[in-house]
Amino acid sequence: MNPRSSPEPAEDETDSIVRLYAVTDGRTRARHHLTMNTVLGPGLRPARGMPDESIKIVNLCRQRQRPLVELAGTLHLHIAAVSVLVSDLIDAGALSVPVPDSPGKERDDQALYSVLAGLKRRWPGTASKAG
Repeated sequence: MNPRSSPEPAEDETDSIVRLYAVTDGRTRARHHLTMNTVLGPGLRPARGMPDESIKIVNLCRQRQRPLVELAGTLHLHIAAVSVLVSDLIDAGALSVPVPDSPGKERDDQALYSVLAGLKRRWPGTASKAG
C-alpha cells in the first residue's frame, strides 16, 4: 500500500454506503428536525406502497411508541437514513410525534414540527416562514 493513497473501503462498508443511498433515494437530510430521542408513534394513514424499511418502521411504532435511535438500532441502519425515512412517513401521515398527555410537561419542539407537517399536508400551497 502506498502511504500517500487512502485505503480502499472494505466491501461490507461499500455495500452499507450503497444500501443507505438506495434506502433514502440519495437524500442525506430529513425535512423535519428530529433528534435521536424523538419519540414516534403510528399516524392515521397506513403505510402502503412504501419501501420495506419504511413499512418496518411503521409496524414497530404500531407495537409501541419508539425513539428514533431505537428504530435505527433495531433496523441496523444509520440514524441519518432512518431520520430521512421517518420524515417521509410523518409527511405521509403514517407516523406521528405524540404530544405528552401530562399538562405539566414542557412542550417539545417535535410536537410543533408534527403539527406544522400536518398543516402543510392539508394546505400545501400556503407559504410558510417557519420552515
